Amino acid sequence: MQDCIRTQECKYSLRESIRLNEAGNRILVVDDEERIRRLLRMYLEKEGYVIEEAEDGETALRKALQTDYDLIVLDLMLPGIDGMEVCTRLRQSKATPVIMLTAKGEEVNRVQGFEVGADDYVVKPFSPREVIFRIKAILRRSSATAFLSKELATSNNIVFPHLVIEHDAHRVTADGQEVNLTPKEYELLHFLASSPDKVYSREELLKDVWNYDFFGDLRTVDTHVKRLREKLNRVSVEAASMITTVWGVGYKLEVAK
Repeated sequence: MQDCIRTQECKYSLRESIRLNEAGNRILVVDDEERIRRLLRMYLEKEGYVIEEAEDGETALRKALQTDYDLIVLDLMLPGIDGMEVCTRLRQSKATPVIMLTAKGEEVNRVQGFEVGADDYVVKPFSPREVIFRIKAILRRSSATAFLSKELATSNNIVFPHLVIEHDAHRVTADGQEVNLTPKEYELLHFLASSPDKVYSREELLKDVWNYDFFGDLRTVDTHVKRLREKLNRVSVEAASMITTVWGVGYKLEVAK
């Protein structure tokens, strides 16, 4: 009975911690249309987020590099440098979560957005509630991880000969060198590494890694796997080769016997 009470108390504390952590999170909203920035600011400020704005790519990139935002909502089509280029340059030094705004029918651009490091996308015209839902989904996962690592003080490291995943710190090293991953890339790697040699279909990965109804296609998984391999390959060919394609089925993280 006491274990049950403690479990319920822990769940309540976790929910409360996530709620408090989300309040006051700083979000950069980037769009060249003032009405869209104003709409998102109005809805997001009602949820307790602190909002800053940028109307072009150069300003967005400068702010994103100078300030540690909790999340960036980034329009794809921007004057000057576009959202794709902003995300590409940002990923050279930061792993700030990015939600890309794209026009309906820009499927190819959405796939390219994932390839340069976007974590999610929302199609215009959008419901502000959908944007809020996706923002909360990303921020909630990082808040939950921070709470659990602090409160439970458990070691959740996953160690392989060429790859180490320190879950409490959200840090990945390959052959001793740290690998800078986006939140979604990290989640995908950790999910595969938690069940080594188990094959997951693309549908399963969309459901379990993105963990909500995801309005995309299966190439989303492919582009994330591709980027993950590329980043690992820069420091360790052996670590990169662990992520194996099972043709016609999906992917697995293979451990050498």
